[in-house]
Amino acid sequence: MFKKILIANRGEIAVRVIKTCRRLGVQTVVVYSDADADSMAVEMADETVYIGASPASESYLVADKIIDAVRQTGAEAIHPGFGFLSENPVFAKRLEEEGIGWIGPNAYAIEAMGDKISSKKLAAEAGVSTVPGHMGLIEDTKEAVKISKEIGYPVMIKASAGGGGKGIRVAANDKEVEEGFPAVKAEAKASFGDDRVFIEKFILEPRHIEIQVLGDKHGNCIYLVERECSIQRRNQKVIEEAPSPLLDPETRKKMGEQAVALAKAVNYDSAGTVEFVASGADKGFYFLEMNTRLQVEHPVTEMITGVDLVEQMLRVAYGETLKLQQSDIKINGWAVESRVYAEDPYRNFLPSIGRLKRFHAPSEGALAGGEVRMDSGVREGDEISMYYDPMIAKLITHGKDRDTALDVHGEALDRFHIEGIQDNMPFIAAVIDEERFRSGNITTAYIKDEFPDGFDGVEPTEAQEIQLICSAAYVHGFFSRRAADTSGRMSPTRDARRDWIVILGDKHHPVTLDLGDDGEAEITINGGKTHTLVSGWYPGQHLVEGLLDGQPFAVKFADRTEGYLFRHRGVALRALVCTPNVADLHARLPEKEKPDTSKLIISPMPGLVVSMDVELGQEVQEGEAVCVVEAMKMQNIIRAEANGTVKAINVGAGDSVAADEIMVEFG
Repeated sequence: MFKKILIANRGEIAVRVIKTCRRLGVQTVVVYSDADADSMAVEMADETVYIGASPASESYLVADKIIDAVRQTGAEAIHPGFGFLSENPVFAKRLEEEGIGWIGPNAYAIEAMGDKISSKKLAAEAGVSTVPGHMGLIEDTKEAVKISKEIGYPVMIKASAGGGGKGIRVAANDKEVEEGFPAVKAEAKASFGDDRVFIEKFILEPRHIEIQVLGDKHGNCIYLVERECSIQRRNQKVIEEAPSPLLDPETRKKMGEQAVALAKAVNYDSAGTVEFVASGADKGFYFLEMNTRLQVEHPVTEMITGVDLVEQMLRVAYGETLKLQQSDIKINGWAVESRVYAEDPYRNFLPSIGRLKRFHAPSEGALAGGEVRMDSGVREGDEISMYYDPMIAKLITHGKDRDTALDVHGEALDRFHIEGIQDNMPFIAAVIDEERFRSGNITTAYIKDEFPDGFDGVEPTEAQEIQLICSAAYVHGFFSRRAADTSGRMSPTRDARRDWIVILGDKHHPVTLDLGDDGEAEITINGGKTHTLVSGWYPGQHLVEGLLDGQPFAVKFADRTEGYLFRHRGVALRALVCTPNVADLHARLPEKEKPDTSKLIISPMPGLVVSMDVELGQEVQEGEAVCVVEAMKMQNIIRAEANGTVKAINVGAGDSVAADEIMVEFG
């Protein structure tokens, strides 16, 4: 086994590789940019090497700097993680020539299968079913429109060197191709240094299913069942699970054997993933692409097979023979992974950048009849940078079956608390509990179908209302007692008020509260049943957790200037706890009018202005593109909210903008 390796990556994948290396007794070297100087990976590594400025093009994508770090530290091999140089055949070939180990597949396999165009040709030659499309390169937008018409709409425009949801657009007509083709080329150039683009038929009602393969340098190759990755937003995976609710043993075997045959055709000798689009109607499947690296979602495979994929990558890269045989791979239970992104689901999932004022992840281990695993590369106090991918953590849960794994996932999300930036956990939680998702009847269009107008939270169920009302009364009772107890102790006050009104959202709920001295309370809502709440919560904590009527619960809590903010799953509601008189006065207050911002184009996030697409005096129609702002490697088209004439332009291409900065004004 290697004695020392270098990890040419950052964030959670660098931390993930370090954990396996520690278990195997392998020393680690981590390279870092300015933005990552104080990162968790840097703290955990045995050695570190600074490689440059924050933009990846000046650090993690510079092969010379990575190789210099190997020479400085005496590392024997490089693990590339995912992204950056992980699927760069030129880099892999150079390492081979310079005698540096590569913990990934051979350069030929990367070149043949990592390129989306050549991989489809090879798949077709190997007898693998492929999606109809144009395999050649496309030079300009006019040709892209012509090809799209020939294939038949809808089509998918994809960067040849793409991955991670970057460089992809779906177009339903000529105009969308005209907009999408140049955008994909620009994103491809910025993210991968390769602006080649191809177009293929977009399969209606598709499911995204991928097969994990593992090969060695001695001709052995197996598949480690499948992962379902159909829950995607803007073609970027959000929730993954293993196995798939769709596949039966026969289809699983067919897909697995095809994936292995394709891998063997290029002498594949590492962990890799063969991706398919499958039909939910007839379980037919078509080859999409092969990712010649470790996938972000690999933990769900590890959870149901018991195989550490990073360890296997290290062993086969060292030259060991694969000890696992196909018959050794069994499916044990079910696993679900959600990607926690630094983005605001209430503002069309725009990137959210800033400092993690609080980052309290759920504890790893047993929970609610299952198991929790956390893969993350950040800590409380870390900065979420605009330079890299918005994913800040992966939450993985395991259970004996799909329902159990999902139940555990919901419980874990309840206990995952972040402040300082916006995160997508409310949206994930809403999906986890949604009826159609629970049924397993999903497609890659699921989010678009079920949340056509974006995400604005969900209405609380009756059970959630009870949880939130009881939590609000309990918290307020504690604060009131502390205010009344001049000694500072939390003992009951003889004349403590018992009758309160909990205003939850816009609903008034009369409550009777009897707060004990050992974290116990009896709470009656609307004169009905008395609920018993037991919790160890005290002021300063941001999670009200305990037992409600004997059942475990956890509600996220934040003290606000006026009232409290409670979050549970996809529900976010403000709660005011008042005396009956104050509640009556509150009901008479007029509602505040929202300011009219329709005549302003405001930057929804910090970023870089890529282009300004309007001029002074230009008449602009509602929905028309005004400018493009880039953040976290994604280009965001900012559109006009109403018709108007451009009165002022405050920024131009190349300018940096802050969140909520006014960029364009209309007359």
